[in-house]
Amino acid sequence: MPPSPSWARFAGRVATDAVECVDIAREPEKLRSGLWFVVVDFEADLGGGTTGRPGRARAWRFAHVRQEAPEAGASDDGPGWVGPASDAWTSSMDQAAYEAAVARVREHVLEGDVYQANVCRVLAAPLPLRPDGAEPDAGALARRLASGNPAPYAAAVHVPRGADVEPVWVVSASPELYLSLDGADLSSGPIKGTARTPDGLSDKDRAENVMITDLVRNDLQHVCRPGTVEVSDLLAVEHHPGLVHLVSRVHGTLADPGAADLWGRVLAGTFPPGSVSGAPKSSALRIIRSLEPVARGPYCGAVGWVDGDAGTAALAVGIRTFWWDDGVLRFGTGAGITWGSDPAAEWAETELKAARLVGLASSPPR
Repeated sequence: MPPSPSWARFAGRVATDAVECVDIAREPEKLRSGLWFVVVDFEADLGGGTTGRPGRARAWRFAHVRQEAPEAGASDDGPGWVGPASDAWTSSMDQAAYEAAVARVREHVLEGDVYQANVCRVLAAPLPLRPDGAEPDAGALARRLASGNPAPYAAAVHVPRGADVEPVWVVSASPELYLSLDGADLSSGPIKGTARTPDGLSDKDRAENVMITDLVRNDLQHVCRPGTVEVSDLLAVEHHPGLVHLVSRVHGTLADPGAADLWGRVLAGTFPPGSVSGAPKSSALRIIRSLEPVARGPYCGAVGWVDGDAGTAALAVGIRTFWWDDGVLRFGTGAGITWGSDPAAEWAETELKAARLVGLASSPPR
């Protein structure tokens, strides 16, 4: 990874030397020029509804940007990652608490409050500063994940404390596209349905995917020209390390691609991603707020880049994502809950989603 004290990487773009950080909610017009690397907390209030907890929507501009070959950085060479002990992780909800939350969502479904809600928990482990006083090596973790769990929307952004701009430490191996933009063409690729093999995907998974795809279609209609939003792929099976996903694809044409506040409008109309909130989204967010004991932060938010000069962008859903702050490394995992959910099976799905990534980020038990 770049030796610079601040850097970012996404989709082959590597940036170094952060020079500016902006609050997207307050200054969306800044993203109309230049290349920005974006991290949006799940709780960020972008005008389209919030979970009621403080969250941030930020973008960083760097002095130097270069394009790198796709295979670059994919091997675990260089200084090694030293993570927390594998037995040091704790969960914001234990199995009993998580299963109780699943049961409560099922009650909400029965009462007609919601069709589906995503229930998540946050894993955390102590990870202090390195002996030289530096923050944990985000580049080393990014290399470890690229080697052991390659992902189509892998990303990393690290601006250490003490730099001239606001700090951030996020490393993601996301398999899911939240939004991509090419001129006026806006698209999304919601994931719903996870199993070890295609045979493990259930009718519940397929029904849930269709439900969330319809929600994403509705979200895109908030910012796209009438009649242009369509589903081009439905229930496609994608293979990822250790598991498979059901993925759909939704496209539309922006109603006003030249608007100065374009990214304020797009995020207000579509955030947070439907696949990690639920349907109806407003009801799901209220339920999430009542059930989840800690904030999700960048997990289930958005990570990616916006190129204002080219009119292009790619933002991933911030799943399979690590973030570090104040001596603690965190990782989120969750599952979509419907009336057809079995609490024990949903807990097992959160374990499946976390096992490989947390294993790669951990050191042997002490």
